[in-house]
Amino acid sequence: MSEALQYQKQKELFGHPVGLYILFFTEMWERFSYYGMRAILVLYLVAEASSGNPGLGWTNGDALSLYGTYTMLVYVASIPGGWIADKFLGQKQSVLIGGILLVLGHGILSVEEMWAFYTGLGLIIAGVGMLKPNISTMVGGLYKAGDIRRDKGFTIFYIGINVGAFLSSLIVGYVGEVYGWHYGFGLAAIGMLLGLIQYMAGQKHLKYVGNNTNNSQNEEEKAAMKRPLNKIEKDRMIVLFISFILVIVFWGAFEQAGGLMNIYASEKTNRMLMGWEVPASWFQSLNALFIIILGTSVAAYWAHRKLKGKISTSLFKMCLGLIIMGTGFFFMTGAAAQYNADGSSAMYWLVAAYLFHTVGELCLSPVALSYITKLAPLKYASLMMGVYFAMTGFGNKVAGLLGESASDLGEYTVFTGIAIFCVVFGFLVMLVRKKLEKLTHGAEDNEREINDDNEPYELADPDFNKGN
Repeated sequence: MSEALQYQKQKELFGHPVGLYILFFTEMWERFSYYGMRAILVLYLVAEASSGNPGLGWTNGDALSLYGTYTMLVYVASIPGGWIADKFLGQKQSVLIGGILLVLGHGILSVEEMWAFYTGLGLIIAGVGMLKPNISTMVGGLYKAGDIRRDKGFTIFYIGINVGAFLSSLIVGYVGEVYGWHYGFGLAAIGMLLGLIQYMAGQKHLKYVGNNTNNSQNEEEKAAMKRPLNKIEKDRMIVLFISFILVIVFWGAFEQAGGLMNIYASEKTNRMLMGWEVPASWFQSLNALFIIILGTSVAAYWAHRKLKGKISTSLFKMCLGLIIMGTGFFFMTGAAAQYNADGSSAMYWLVAAYLFHTVGELCLSPVALSYITKLAPLKYASLMMGVYFAMTGFGNKVAGLLGESASDLGEYTVFTGIAIFCVVFGFLVMLVRKKLEKLTHGAEDNEREINDDNEPYELADPDFNKGN
C-alpha cells in the first residue's frame, strides 16, 4: 500500500488519527502504574520498619541513591528496547511485550518480601524499556512528514501521560500512605493491566503503524533500512545528540520532584489545610494537573506562532522550557529560606514551583519527542527514541546525586544552584541555536497545517525559518 493511501485510510477523531487515542490511553495507564509506584517508592524506603505502615527504614541518602539508580535504569533500558524493535520485532509487538512485563513487575512488587521488591523493580525496568521508546515512535508514525499536527498530537499524547500521573499520585499515593505501601504497588499493577487490555483491543486502529520495517513491502523503506546514512542524516543526528544534553540538564533538575522535593514536602512543609493534613505524595499530582489544564493551550500557542511566522522551532522551545523550569526552583529557594527562618515552609512555594516546572516541561518534553521523529533516520527511529529516554534516565541519576548532596550543602544551596545553572545553560544554548538548526537541513521548514480536506494550509511566511 502506498504511503498516501495508508494515511487516507486512517480514521480520525477530533482532527487526529484514532490510533493516537489508543496510544493515549495505553500510555495513560502505563504512567498511572509507573508514577503511582514512584510517588510512594521513596516514602516507602524511608518509612520506619516499626511504624504502623512499615517501610524499609532506610536513610534519606540511601533511599535517594536507589531512587536515582532505579529511575536511570528505567530509561536507559529504552536503548535496548528501541534496538530490539528496530532490528527484530517492530514497535507494536515491543509495546505489547513491555506491557506484559510491567503487569508482572508491579504485581510482584506488591508481595512483602525483599526478593519480590528487587525482582519487581527489575521487571519494571525491562517493561518500560520495551514500551516507552516504541509507543512514542508510533505516535510520530501516525502523521505524514511535514504535518504540523504532529507536535499537537504529541501534546495530546503527553496529556494522556499526565492524566495517568495525576490520578496515580492521588489514588496510589493515598492507598500506599494510608492503607499500606504494598496495596499501592498492587493497585499500580491493576492500572497497567487495564492499559494492556485496551491496547490489544485497539489494534485495528494501529494497522499501519509500528510494524517491523525489516519486513516492509515499501521499496523506499527497504532501501532506507539497508543503505548507510547520508550527510543530511548524519548532520541531523549531530543535532539530536546535542539536544540530548538539554534533556539531561532538564530532567536532572526536574526529577527533584520525586526525590528531594518529595521528602521536602513530607518533612519541612506545613501541609495543614483547614485542619486536615495534605498527604505529601499528593504534591506529585500538581505537575500532572497543570499539564492537563495547560497542555492544549501551550500547544495552540506555539502552533499560532508558527502560522504567524514567528520563531517557534523545536530548539527554541526546548531552550525556553529549560529556562522557565529553572526559574521555578527560585520558589524552592524561597521555601528553604522560610524554613531556615521559621522552622516550616508554606505549601504555596511548592505549588508555584510545580507550575513553572510544568510550563517548562510542556515547552521541552513533548516537543523533544516530536523532534526525534522528525530528525531520526528510519533505520534508527526507535533506537534514537530510546537514546532520548536514556538521557532522561541519566538526568534522573543526576537528580538523585543532587538530592543526596542536600544533606551536606542544604536545600537552600541546592535549589538555588539548580535554578541558576538551568537558566544560564538555557541562554547559552539559545546563542548557538541558529547554527544548530542549519544542520537539520530544513526538517521543520516545510511543516503545514492540514485542513478538513486533507490539504495543507500555507504558513504565513514560508521562508520565515531562513531568518531564524
